[in-house]
Amino acid sequence: MFNKPDKLLPVFLWLVSLHSFFVGIGLIFLPASAFEFLGFAPTFERFFSTQGGVFHFAMSVAYAMAAYDLIKNQQLIVFSITVKFLATVFLIIYFVFISHQWLIIFSAVTDMLMGMVILFLYKKLETENYFKKDYYE
Repeated sequence: MFNKPDKLLPVFLWLVSLHSFFVGIGLIFLPASAFEFLGFAPTFERFFSTQGGVFHFAMSVAYAMAAYDLIKNQQLIVFSITVKFLATVFLIIYFVFISHQWLIIFSAVTDMLMGMVILFLYKKLETENYFKKDYYE
């Protein structure tokens, strides 16, 4: 199964895209009581959670574009890896210095794992010279 990274990477990127899409939906549409249940302080302004939701929608599109055509959108794969690791660093820093909530560290771990899987599959494709093949073969 792992000897077919050209089949696994698009599937995984589609799953990451769906994950970001549904996180975006949650950030925009969940009621304030749901955020309080998850351990966040009650707020009256929904701007930042809505902004985060729109950001997740945008990232969902980038992951889907990468999944749709690995060769044509190779830089979006690299971008996806970068985003996942930047998110991991941000969330760990936020957890350590600002708020010790389980959801924040859980998000950091899941972003790190997603980034590692994308990186692993991408590197396997690079070693196989997948991206050097003639695009129109």
